[in-house]
Amino acid sequence: MRDYKWLNEYCLNRFGSQAKLDAQLPVVKTPAQLRKISDDRYLSLIALRVFRAGLKHSLVDAKWPAFEQVFFGFDPEKVVLMGADHLERLMQDARIIRHLGKLKSVPRNAQFVLDVAKEKGSFGALIADWPVTDIVGLWKYLAKHGSQLGGLSAMRFLRMVGKDTFIPAEDVVAALKAQGIIDKQPTSLKELAAVQAAFNTWHEQSGRSMAQLSWMLAHTVNH
Repeated sequence: MRDYKWLNEYCLNRFGSQAKLDAQLPVVKTPAQLRKISDDRYLSLIALRVFRAGLKHSLVDAKWPAFEQVFFGFDPEKVVLMGADHLERLMQDARIIRHLGKLKSVPRNAQFVLDVAKEKGSFGALIADWPVTDIVGLWKYLAKHGSQLGGLSAMRFLRMVGKDTFIPAEDVVAALKAQGIIDKQPTSLKELAAVQAAFNTWHEQSGRSMAQLSWMLAHTVNH
C-alpha cells in the first residue's frame, strides 16, 4: 500500500493547495463532545439512520419532527414501553413513514441504549471511549446489539453523530482495491482487519482523523 505522503500529494494536486484541501475535509467531534450528547439524541439518530436506509433522506428528514412527537422525544425510558398495539396504531399515522419493521426497531434500540447506559453511565460514554484504531469493532458491536444496524448503517450512524470513522463506501473500496489491500467489499473479519490496519497506518503517519483519511482516499479514484 502507498503511504500517507502519496495520499496527501495526490489530493493536493487535485485540489490545488493545502488550504483548499483542508477546507473540504470532514470535522469529527471530540470524545468530550460525544459524551455530552444525551441518550435521547443518540436514540433519535439511530432511528433516523434506520429509517433513512433504502429511502430518500430528504423524505425521512422532512417527517422527522413528527417522529420526535410520536416517539416522546426519543426518551428511551418511554420508548421502551411501547408495545405491539402502540406500534400498530402508529401504522395508521400518515405523518410518519409507516414501515412496521423499522418502527419495531425503535423500542428495541431504546432497550439497547438503556442497557449500555446502565453499564457505561451513558450511551455517549460507549461512543466516546471506543478507540478509533478499532472502529471496526464498534461497527460490529452496534450491529450485534442494536436493531437494523448491519451493513453500512452502524458506520453511517457514527458519522451522523460525529464519531470518527471511515466508511467503506464504493469509492473507498475501489481505492483500497487499487492499493491491493482488499479485492472486494470487505465483509469477513480478515478483510475488515486489513482495512483497519491500513487506516491505522495512515492515521499514525499523518495524525489525521479516520473520516478525513476516508474522504481523501475516496478522491484518489477517478470519477
